[in-house]
Formats: sequence, structure tokens, C-alpha cells
Amino acid sequence: MGKQKVHKGLKKRVKVTGTGKIKRKKAFKGHLMSSKTSKRRRQLGGDATMTKTLTATAKRALCVS
Repeated sequence: MGKQKVHKGLKKRVKVTGTGKIKRKKAFKGHLMSSKTSKRRRQLGGDATMTKTLTATAKRALCVS
């Protein structure tokens, strides 16, 4: 039986931490920043962690146990 392949698109977008959580970038920071408040732009800057449900799916796609 063949090996499970890693989802290359997801691999480029997320990082798995040592404790097994998955870090991701926040959405809505691509363009049109002038209409957003400085507080909102600042809060969009940090990383976010995936929810418990999405983490299980993402780990399966990344072949991480």
C-alpha cells in the first residue's frame, strides 16, 4: 500500500506547534486596508490557532499524528 501524501497547499499556510496546535494567519489583511481602523489592522497582524474540529482535519491532511 502506498504512503499518504501531504496536502502541499495547507503545508505552506500553517505551522504545527510542539504541543500539536496549528497556527494560521488571519483573513482580511490582503488589501483595502485604508477603510479598516488601526485597531482592527493591528489585531489582524497576529497569528491565530485553528479550532479543535478543524485541527483534526488539518492534521489528517498534513499526515501529522
